Amino acid sequence: MIGYIIGFLVGYLLGSIPFGYLLARLWKGIDIRSYGSGNIGATNVWRTLGTVPGLIVLLLDMAKGAAAVLLATSFLDGTFSVLAAAVGALLGHGYPVFLKFKGGKIIATGAGIVFALSPLSGIIGLILFIGSIAITRYVSVGSMMAAISVPLSFYWLDLELPFVVFGLLAAVFAIYKHRSNIKRIINGTEFKCGQKKQ
Repeated sequence: MIGYIIGFLVGYLLGSIPFGYLLARLWKGIDIRSYGSGNIGATNVWRTLGTVPGLIVLLLDMAKGAAAVLLATSFLDGTFSVLAAAVGALLGHGYPVFLKFKGGKIIATGAGIVFALSPLSGIIGLILFIGSIAITRYVSVGSMMAAISVPLSFYWLDLELPFVVFGLLAAVFAIYKHRSNIKRIINGTEFKCGQKKQ
């Protein structure tokens, strides 16, 4: 039990590091939450500040998810300690203690977790992410499709049942975090790739 608690706390603290917020402060001296969608994630940083800062945030958010899993794998025992760290990282990014629990949409951090748990699942998700954006031009659709692929690929690749359950819960969480995007897609007001900023 102590391993689960340690794993969760380490994952949560790592996930709570708000790289998008910090980089926007350092890059332009702005609060990224006051621009674009108001989100601290890589997509809003990219739209607001450009490709390079957006890519930096993407990689850092992925890294903290992967780090949570790899640290738990290296220093804690058992599947559930690793999954506790993964859950902690997702919740930390989604509800960071350093930003009054108002965070990002977990996709980049989730991608880092998935690549650390199952690289092939990560590749499958990446292909669906890129393909969905190419077809719809919505990053949010690509993100949700990638999230939905995780429990399916975990099952297809014969990962243990706890990983499949984790993947399913993470996918539901990701879709929940995108509920505002879903509303904008229905209303026809969601930002598309290539669309000029208003």
